[in-house]
Amino acid sequence: MDLVAGILEGNRRALAKGITLVENGEPEKYRILAELHPHTGKSMIVGVTGSPGAGKSSLVDQMTKFYRKQGRTVGVIAIDPTSPFSGGALLGDRIRMQDNTLDPGVFIRSMGTRGSLGGLSRATKEVLTLFDAFGFDVIIVETVGVGQSELDIMDTADTVVVVLTPAGGDIIQTLKAGIMEIADVFAVNKSDLDGADRVVSEVNKTLDLSHGEWRPPVVKTITLDGTGLDELLAEIDKHREYLISSGNLEILRQKRLKEEVTGIVLHKLEDMITLRFQQDRQVQGLLESVVNREQDPYTAAQSIMFSLESWLPESAAESS
Repeated sequence: MDLVAGILEGNRRALAKGITLVENGEPEKYRILAELHPHTGKSMIVGVTGSPGAGKSSLVDQMTKFYRKQGRTVGVIAIDPTSPFSGGALLGDRIRMQDNTLDPGVFIRSMGTRGSLGGLSRATKEVLTLFDAFGFDVIIVETVGVGQSELDIMDTADTVVVVLTPAGGDIIQTLKAGIMEIADVFAVNKSDLDGADRVVSEVNKTLDLSHGEWRPPVVKTITLDGTGLDELLAEIDKHREYLISSGNLEILRQKRLKEEVTGIVLHKLEDMITLRFQQDRQVQGLLESVVNREQDPYTAAQSIMFSLESWLPESAAESS
């Protein structure tokens, strides 16, 4: 089966195989991604992030159901943490979305972080290319749920939904350190619990102090019965309309494409340097000398950098 043709024709099996190929870093992936790229740029990409226990997976499950009621097809990328010991991942987010797995208009893929920081997997953007070319109307990316450092979604999604809960403790603590800036829409989930109105009030007070052209709306949701989901999806659509009318969507996507090129180059350089570390006897000798306490790590690192200068442009080598 030709994967590119299969994905463009809407073949789910081809999509699944393509995702596995991309995740495993097979050399063929760059050809496939290059051929699919001209067919991308049509899907609406929604990011859902927030702290563990906020109910992100349940919210994504309900969002998917409501989008399907509107007749829109949905692709879901759910990121789960990878074990630092076994390298495996529970992929529990997919378990919470069982109700949608048999819907032919929905495709759910769980991915482990595989050591990547920032709340996403290293292959997330590449998998997004496959989903976009496949033709989903909406693509939802759910981050791993690691807290305030989970900011990569800002450079991946068109609209970012930050999920908060009344049981989340000091809301100001939650909103600081960058999480406030990445939100396009706030969802106060589990709003049937005590304190939901207080969370809404505190978020709005913080927004009164500082926000840009777009003021993020604050929506109360209850995933148990779908309360607030219509309003949440309406606010996401309003944000997309704002991005299009203001021209910011095009600017956002141009910036994302430039960053994607840079990211591809950096990842390839990282792989090349890692391979050299493994194969270069001089580098291995330096590492052994540090292990044997014959040399300090800083001097050894500087020596390795000097050996790598032949790979770099003259200006970059001088700056090191």
